[in-house]
Amino acid sequence: MSDVEVVAEVPADVVPAVHKLIEEAARQDGQPAVSEQGRLHLGGGPREGVRHLLLRAGDGTLAGYAQLEDTDPVEAPAAELVVAPDHRGRGHGRRLGQVLLDRSGRRLRVWAHGGHPAARHLAQSLGLTLFRELRQMRRPLAGWDQPEPVLPPGVTVRTFRPGEDDAAWLELNAAAFAHHPEQGGLTQRDLDDRKAADWFDPAGFFLAERDGRLVGFHWTKVHAAEGLGEVYVLGVAPGEQGGGLGKALTTIGLRHLARDREMPTAMLYVDADNAAAVRVYEHLGFSTYETDLMYRTET
Repeated sequence: MSDVEVVAEVPADVVPAVHKLIEEAARQDGQPAVSEQGRLHLGGGPREGVRHLLLRAGDGTLAGYAQLEDTDPVEAPAAELVVAPDHRGRGHGRRLGQVLLDRSGRRLRVWAHGGHPAARHLAQSLGLTLFRELRQMRRPLAGWDQPEPVLPPGVTVRTFRPGEDDAAWLELNAAAFAHHPEQGGLTQRDLDDRKAADWFDPAGFFLAERDGRLVGFHWTKVHAAEGLGEVYVLGVAPGEQGGGLGKALTTIGLRHLARDREMPTAMLYVDADNAAAVRVYEHLGFSTYETDLMYRTET
């Protein structure tokens, strides 16, 4: 038997156990089952619209964890879940899934990072269908020899100034990702969480300006242990799209990762159905490395 507790905030003394569970599962699965955003939500107090599910085995051991986020005004609540490797095959994943369905009113989206067969089977058993494919693409950076970036006339690039640029960047991010609430809905608290992370480096956060106004950005991220430099977020103001700014910012960030940070490999995420972006990245030497899948209830 297993018992699932639903809480608005993970108790401080339980947070380390949840992180440990996620890390142990990631070592076996090849990638974390809970995203960076989800892991950030584990600390810092309760978050509006976020609930945590703690599944314990009969002996009280933490055997599974799930997170439900209901902050999108249009889309169904989104969830991620993970079961400890030595507690798998006992129905814990299905138990977490059923509670997620109940808590969401049977309007649910669930991420399956890596698209493993067990995750696909669980989704099917819960009556969920595939509707989104997110690709992780990679390219080597060793011997970086790309042409120097060409910025549109009147555009200059500098690095992010924490505190001073926060409000303007949040405004630009919201405009650039108005079609993508997961990114466009970032708040000051979300930005502060990332600025407080060990990996944050304003020297790798590039801002494009025109007449003193932010018009684009490329935020890079370094995964030092894995030897990966990430195109973390790349955004261009709606009125500046199509003029080559996105390509120039991408090149500036990749050059930084290759030369300044000496990363051997670059990575990024892109929706598989964004054919134009996939073509751009393929032209820059990226190829698909792995795929994350999102399933949802029938609408």
